[in-house]
Amino acid sequence: MLMHSLSAPTRREAILLIFVFVSLLLFSRASYDSTGIRFWDGDKSGASSARPLALAEPWRTRITWSNGHVPNTRVVSHVPGWTIFDNLFVLNGTVFVVTDFPSSIPDRLTITSTAVDIFNGEDAVNSRTPGNREMQIISTVQAQRLFGSSAEAIDGVTWLVNDPPQFITHYYHWSAELFFGFWRTYSSLDTAIDEMGKSTLPALRRIFFAHADADHWRDYALMNQWVLRSAFPSLTTEYSYEWEDRAAMGRPMMLDRVIFTDRAAAMQGHHFLSTGRTASEPSALPGSAHWWSTIRANVVRVCGLDPNVVGDMAQTPVITYISRQEWGRRMLKQEDHDHLVEELYKLRDLYGYEVNVVSMDRLSRAEQFALAARTTIMMGVHGNGLTSLVWMRPSPRATVMEFFFPGGFARDYEYTTRALGMVHYGFWGDEYFTSPETPEQAYPPGFQGTNIPIDGAVVARLCHERLLLQ
Repeated sequence: MLMHSLSAPTRREAILLIFVFVSLLLFSRASYDSTGIRFWDGDKSGASSARPLALAEPWRTRITWSNGHVPNTRVVSHVPGWTIFDNLFVLNGTVFVVTDFPSSIPDRLTITSTAVDIFNGEDAVNSRTPGNREMQIISTVQAQRLFGSSAEAIDGVTWLVNDPPQFITHYYHWSAELFFGFWRTYSSLDTAIDEMGKSTLPALRRIFFAHADADHWRDYALMNQWVLRSAFPSLTTEYSYEWEDRAAMGRPMMLDRVIFTDRAAAMQGHHFLSTGRTASEPSALPGSAHWWSTIRANVVRVCGLDPNVVGDMAQTPVITYISRQEWGRRMLKQEDHDHLVEELYKLRDLYGYEVNVVSMDRLSRAEQFALAARTTIMMGVHGNGLTSLVWMRPSPRATVMEFFFPGGFARDYEYTTRALGMVHYGFWGDEYFTSPETPEQAYPPGFQGTNIPIDGAVVARLCHERLLLQ
C-alpha cells in the first residue's frame, strides 16, 4: 500500500488561493448591499439604539406568587352592568374576584348574570340571577388553595362580553348600545379626550364573547365587524368555543385589566329604568364631552375622510333623509314622503344646503359611514338606519329628527343623540317635541305600519332654523 505525504503548497498555488478568497469576499459584498435597507436601530440622532419594544419584550405567560400573596382583584370603576377590574381571575369558566375586603365589591347581581336570553316575566328575571357558577368572591387564602401558586397571564386590556347573542346581532344594539356603552365605560379613565379623539388609553387588545360563537355577533347588514375592525385594527376576538377551550384546560388565568359587561346586570340600574337603554348606566361615570370622538375618528378615517374636517360647521350643511319607503313596514304615507322630499329640495335650491334622500341598504358600508360623518341634520322614520347618527359630528347645529306614528315613541335614538351632545326631535305629523318634554315610550297600533304621517313643510322650517345656529 503506497503512502502519500502532503507537501506544502507552492508559491503559485498560494497566490491562486488568496485570489479566489478575495474574489469571493468582494462578490458577496456586492451581492448584499445593506445601504438600501432600513433597520429599526438605524437612527443616529442620539436616541437609544435598543431594539424596539415589540421585539425586545419578554414573554409574559404566567403570574406566580408565594406565601399566599395572590394578587388582589381591584374594582377600578363600576356602574350596573359595566365594571372595570384589574387582576380578575377565571377558572373552569367561572369568574373569581380575589379580595380580603368583600364589602368593597359591588353586588354580584349588578356585575354579572347567567347570560340567558332576556325576556319579561318573573320566572325569566329569576333565571338571570347569577350564582357561584358565574362568579365567586373569595379571599386570598381561598385563592391560594384553589389556584396554587400561579395563573396564566392574559395581559393588556380585555373586554369580556357576558351577553347571549340575542341583541348582539343587530347594528343598533351593537354600535349604539353594547359597543357604545363599553367605550363610555372605558373612556371614563381618560377625561381629557379631545375633540379629535386623542386619548392616552391603551388600545383594547381582545374581546371574549363568552356566550356567542363567531357566526352570532355579526349583523345582517355586516356593519358590526366594520365598526369593530376600524376602531381597533389590531384587536383579536375569541368566542364561546375558545372560552370553553380555556375552561377545559383547568388552569386559572388572570386578566390584567378587563371591562366586564352584562346586559342583564345593567338592567338593575336606575338610569336604565328611566331610559330603557343599558348604555345609559355609564353616563354616571366621569368622562370627556368628546368621549366618543376616538371611535368616530377611527371609523371615519377608514372611509377615507379627515375627521378634523368632515362635519365641521364651516362646511356646507348636509341634510340626510333616510327613507324606509321600500321596507314594507314603518313607512311614511307615500304622499307625505313625496311632500317632504319636495320641501327639502326647496331648501337646497333656496339656501344651497346639500340634501340627500337615501335608502341606506343601497349604499356600501363605506358610503353609509362617510355620508353620516358629513351629515348635519339626519332624519327618518324610527328604524335601524338612524343608527348612523353615531358617526355625525356633534355641533350646535347637529340634529336628529325621528318620525313616529302619532302617540308612539321609543327612546333608542333619542337617548343616543343626547348622549353624544346633539339635539333630537320626535315628530307626530305636524307636531314635534324634544327633551325634556318627551312622551312616555309607547307602541300604539300603527307604529309598525305604512301610513305614518309627516308634515314636510314643518320639518323643512325646523331644519332651516337649526342651520341658522352658530
